[in-house]
Amino acid sequence: MNRLITILATVLVTLNMQAAKNPLVSRIDPTDWYVGLRHSSLQLMVYGAGIREAAVSTSRTDVRIDSLVRLDSPNYLLVYLDLSEADAGVLPLTFQVGKKRQTVNYQLKAREKKGEERYGFSNADVLYLLMPDRFAQGPNHRKQIAGMNAYVEDRTQPSLRHGGDLEGIRQHLDYFNDLGVTALWFTPILENNSPDDHGASTYHGYATTDYYRVDPRFGTNTQYRQLIDEAHAQGLKVVMDMIFNHCGFEHPWVTDLPSGDWLNMPTWLSGHDRRNSEGGVETADGYLQTSYKLTPVLDPYASKVDLAETVDGWFVPTMPDLNHRNPHVMTYLIQNSIWWIETVGIDGIRMDTYPYADARGMARWMKTLDEEYPNFNVVGETWVTEPAYTAAWQKGSRLTPYNSYLKTVMDFSFFDKLAKAKKEETDGWWDGYNRLYNSFVYDYLYEDPSHVMAFVDNHDTDRFLENTQDMARLQGALALLLTVQRIPQIYYGTEILMNGTKEISDGFVRTDFPGGFPGDTGNAFTAEGRTPAQQQMFQWLSRLLHWRKGNETITRGYQTQFMPWKGVYVVARRWHRNTVITVINGTNGDAILEVARIAELLDTTDTASSLRAVDIPTGRTFDLSRDLPLAPREAMVLELQ
Repeated sequence: MNRLITILATVLVTLNMQAAKNPLVSRIDPTDWYVGLRHSSLQLMVYGAGIREAAVSTSRTDVRIDSLVRLDSPNYLLVYLDLSEADAGVLPLTFQVGKKRQTVNYQLKAREKKGEERYGFSNADVLYLLMPDRFAQGPNHRKQIAGMNAYVEDRTQPSLRHGGDLEGIRQHLDYFNDLGVTALWFTPILENNSPDDHGASTYHGYATTDYYRVDPRFGTNTQYRQLIDEAHAQGLKVVMDMIFNHCGFEHPWVTDLPSGDWLNMPTWLSGHDRRNSEGGVETADGYLQTSYKLTPVLDPYASKVDLAETVDGWFVPTMPDLNHRNPHVMTYLIQNSIWWIETVGIDGIRMDTYPYADARGMARWMKTLDEEYPNFNVVGETWVTEPAYTAAWQKGSRLTPYNSYLKTVMDFSFFDKLAKAKKEETDGWWDGYNRLYNSFVYDYLYEDPSHVMAFVDNHDTDRFLENTQDMARLQGALALLLTVQRIPQIYYGTEILMNGTKEISDGFVRTDFPGGFPGDTGNAFTAEGRTPAQQQMFQWLSRLLHWRKGNETITRGYQTQFMPWKGVYVVARRWHRNTVITVINGTNGDAILEVARIAELLDTTDTASSLRAVDIPTGRTFDLSRDLPLAPREAMVLELQ
């Protein structure tokens, strides 16, 4: 008997060793999950050689296996679970193919807070957009991470990685509070394991190769959570940049398609590795490039060919286009966003290339998040410069036959009109700041103008200053941005006059923040390290940002705008007895604010009322009982006292 027991034990040990060397299951997405969610169905995407044929069981009686979806590839299996009665704890899942058997202890976790307790960013916030690779580098940074595809860190090359990381950002949280912003939006931080290609890399983060892993060049999932926790402790929110439209070419799905309809237009891949010896991707017959034209998505007269090019075409050959009409693909992505909210506590999502994805699939995502997290916020990149287009994407819009459920949209009209206005003289009709006036005119198209994000530049555009240091024009743009009925976003370095254009490459508008990296000669994180001009700009903006915090006149006040008159544009915000007046001279010459034009803002009938006003960024005081002279391109944010 003892000998028999010994033989059986030896067999079991041998089988276990073989299973460890050649497991049925090599990976499961999501890596773990949470109980108590409103949506209790969970999709597990199981990876493993031959796993498609597996039988699946569990010993837990509070978890039900609803269905198994066997995809085209033999190396994937979708397991749908019902967690409506599930408690937190270990969930043993047993997979068996023939005589081969493996049990995986999957973790079900308790939530840290209820969905309605998670609050997103709002128009009370100012978002600060930065690129982790270009902002700051922490100590103990490793220039090479083992196991990653070939890459180089070289700060002299605008399109290669420069070595910024999450620890570098964490060490400068005080800086954001000194400046006065309230929320941080990082460009994507998930793994981008694409090799360098002819001096270019995916330092930007928009080619995801693992949806559940922070890129190890930036840090770890744990470090990301630590950064967010410390940001919260300092009163800062964190917005996560996500990309559902496409993934990176090195994602496992590309070399081994789960199903024939997992990607849009995948036939040109033909099961072969299309990477050449130099890291580039070779296209073939059947490849469809997007037109980058978003209007067909809402065009009532759109042709099928135009719509297909926009929605089904690949963004670039190295970014495979995901098929959101496949419900399993969409479920995977929806769960991924929930996982990051629950796991690291992000305060919002910015969704890249929003209209390129299937509109109804994205509406399903947004509806799910809205039901799970009613006070959360998501902003979608909707890059068309007409308000009617942008407004149609907002939740509850009456301009389209279906509801997008997308709460916040990006105001590319504001950006576009401002980019033109800064180079023009404001006349009596259409040019200069008339463009901004005529853009705000269409705010009636939005269901909620306070859920529109405005900006003067970002990582995809020329910097507002282009190749100049024109502080007056920049201050006019920011004065407007920070006082109108919008959620404002500022691009990193604007506060210290960082400039640049995309004429040569995107890298020239994504330069390193001075002082963020070892060996930098200047350190703009400190007043002492800034040039006089940088310090002047920083102080001007910081005063305005700190004044804006908690200012109900700006976040809740009624907005009034005046047609530009003799080159001067005026926008006012009023809340109860408080009044703020933004005044911009949109000309290259001296101008005058004629107070008679804005008399409705000034209570001249009340003898106790003062016509004294303070310019918030400079602290200068003015008497609005008389006309106000303005220097060329001068801007003021006047608060009545």
